Amino acid sequence: MDDPSLELLFGFIFLLLVLSAYFSGSETAMMALNRYRLKHLANEGHSSARYASKLLERPDRLLGVILIGNNLVNFSAASIATLIALEVFGDSGVAIAPIVCTMVFLIFAEVAPKTISAAYPEKVALPSSYILRPLLLIFFPLVWLVNGFSNAVLRLIGIKGEEASTDELSPEELRTVVFEGSRIASHPQHMMLGVLDLVNVTVEDIMVPRTEIYGIDIEGDVDEIIAQIRSSQHTRVPVFKEDIDKVVGVLHLRNAAKFLSDDNFSKETILQATDEPYFVPEYTTLQTQLVNFQKQKERLGLVVDEYGDIMGIVALEDILEEIVGEFTTDIAETNVDIFPQGDGSYIIDGGTHIRLINRRLGWEMPQDGPKTLNGLIIEYLETIPDSNVCIVLDGYRIEIVQIQDNVVRVAKVWEEPEAF
Repeated sequence: MDDPSLELLFGFIFLLLVLSAYFSGSETAMMALNRYRLKHLANEGHSSARYASKLLERPDRLLGVILIGNNLVNFSAASIATLIALEVFGDSGVAIAPIVCTMVFLIFAEVAPKTISAAYPEKVALPSSYILRPLLLIFFPLVWLVNGFSNAVLRLIGIKGEEASTDELSPEELRTVVFEGSRIASHPQHMMLGVLDLVNVTVEDIMVPRTEIYGIDIEGDVDEIIAQIRSSQHTRVPVFKEDIDKVVGVLHLRNAAKFLSDDNFSKETILQATDEPYFVPEYTTLQTQLVNFQKQKERLGLVVDEYGDIMGIVALEDILEEIVGEFTTDIAETNVDIFPQGDGSYIIDGGTHIRLINRRLGWEMPQDGPKTLNGLIIEYLETIPDSNVCIVLDGYRIEIVQIQDNVVRVAKVWEEPEAF
């Protein structure tokens, strides 16, 4: 029987080169697929995405069928290349064939297809899944045998090869994905980051402190109460007896409009118009409280400590501002505590929350301790200063301007220039 012609052998080599490139490219593309986009496509009904998802559930089997096919093709190509080299160069072809075959397959069946697949994994992997799926069924006995041996070896070193990676993102990883998402506009990106931050922030961090609560003392003079109601810039106002800890209800000013023009107006009328107060533990996260507001159909909560004393007040709008940013139109609440100076420093009220300072000025002052600038200064000094002093804290210079009633009322703050 005549030996096969060189043309036929070269044809076989070319065919095997294409198959090797396919297996190499498929391996890289399948492993480089974005699992979340793949799941999205599968849910939309793409059959190729469903096939690819099914294959990736057992990566050991997927890699098994690809590598079996690739090695079978490569060894066959090496044998045919040796036959061609012997035919063309004689006995010296045995040394030439491996070098030429390695270079050709390295370039055209490894580097080039894998580079393309890494750049366009979806375009390569999804069509490829139509071929890999039946191949896995055909070669399943061999794949099962090979994987059985390989998984046994992996178990010896404490690795379970049968289990696929879940690829679950931690909150920090998800935050990084959102932060680096180049296709996300800046404002939606800020909102998504705000949602992710809700789990790390408590109502204590954003509440209006006890000393700043605007409320109505029902024991006060009726004319003063009416004046308070009419001049209030808040929609809901807590009503208490002499002390904020003795809250009797929350008055919605929409209800107040009904009885202000009534000639028979009295304190009992106010009490009848109030709603039951809603109390919130101080360490409740914003994520939980947002859900609780929805479940309880409330918009305002009184924050209490472990002893039941009122620490402050938190509204639904305060939580929403953590997500979308400040949207208040109240001029009286806009930057009243932070005053920029001509030298680049800021005059800041001591009761201003650190989170508010960081958000408005883009700073990174420490937030893991005291909530206000006054608390931060006193914690650092470990004493209440009796005179104006200047400190440097985490890259920020803080100069005390005014002290009153054992509290830092006003401070001048600016960033320290970075040392080179």
